[in-house]
Amino acid sequence: MKGDVAGVVVNYNAREHLLNCVASLLGEGVEIVIVADNGSVDGSEAALSARYPEVKWAETGSNLGYGAAADLGAALSDSTYLLVCNPDVVLGDGCVATLRHFLEARPDVAVVGPRIVDGRGALYPSARRFPDLLEALGHGFLGQFWPGNPFSRRYRMNDWDHCSARTVDWVSGACFLVRRSAWEVVGGFDRAYFMYLEDVDLCWRLGGAGWAVAYEPAAQVVHVQGVSADRHPYRMLLAHHVSMWRFARRATPAGRRWVLPLVLPGLAVRLVLTVARRALVGLLSRGRPVPVRAER
Repeated sequence: MKGDVAGVVVNYNAREHLLNCVASLLGEGVEIVIVADNGSVDGSEAALSARYPEVKWAETGSNLGYGAAADLGAALSDSTYLLVCNPDVVLGDGCVATLRHFLEARPDVAVVGPRIVDGRGALYPSARRFPDLLEALGHGFLGQFWPGNPFSRRYRMNDWDHCSARTVDWVSGACFLVRRSAWEVVGGFDRAYFMYLEDVDLCWRLGGAGWAVAYEPAAQVVHVQGVSADRHPYRMLLAHHVSMWRFARRATPAGRRWVLPLVLPGLAVRLVLTVARRALVGLLSRGRPVPVRAER
């Protein structure tokens, strides 16, 4: 691969998962691997240095959030492509080569995402549409209690089996390959997003700059999900809703911005419901850890 792909892994107290992630990157022939660390205190640096001394450790200085750390890591290489991923991701065989070949064959595409499955092999719908305001409200409220509602189904593209390559509105930031030239045109992730929707926002801005976004299921990764977010669940839920408000303000067309004053109180109500639901699940679980799943 000769350094044309640099892997950027954003880490926060995910030591064992990080080691597995880095092993899969190196096993896929990624010669340049950069770990952008958001102030981990779990021994991640020592463990990584002992096992993979060739990997670059980039300390951000504090927990800057996902997008800001990824931006800092990306700046430490000049590779043609950037593979950005979470530390709890393990790449499947041939994943990087498949994604790179896709971008080589499609010069109009800026970023391509792989098929993402969880630890049990279940599909995570990582390629989605940009929702309009009605869909966003329907998915946001009904999705918590009725996952199969029509708003969520359309937003998640559930009528498609996700088994074929196609252009989409956006792909998950848990793992994707992006063309550096396109990344630099839009300035990478917007650092104003602490967590969540930085990937949606990036793809939205790339689309505005004339680039396409694609999904390639021939490449696959396993994503555990929530390893870092579960450490501060309520902070992450708040961050998710703040990010939704930020993106709504940015992406709502001028002719429909009159709706925004109604969106903010709606998000506040949704946050209260989400926190209450998680607290109730935690109570019923009798103290057992409850994973954070900020509904997207």
